[in-house]
Amino acid sequence: MGKLATIGTVRIIVQGRDHNPPHFHVKGPGVNALVRIDPVAVLRGSVPSGLWAEIAAWAVANRATLVAEWTRCNPEAPSAERQAP
Repeated sequence: MGKLATIGTVRIIVQGRDHNPPHFHVKGPGVNALVRIDPVAVLRGSVPSGLWAEIAAWAVANRATLVAEWTRCNPEAPSAERQAP
């Protein structure tokens, strides 16, 4: 599992042996969400709107890092690059 960032009290994590589509997890007090890498969108769970703006901006700015970590942690899954619409 790769922790990539901490924003406020939440962690942004990419987990190994995870399912498609390529995504990351946002975890913290009262927050547990799966967020698609490209396009950035909540797949499951919820993120408070004020925090969402910050997480979405971070994800867009760090897309290459997210893709690389997804590929490293999930070598058997199709790459995030091939999953983009």
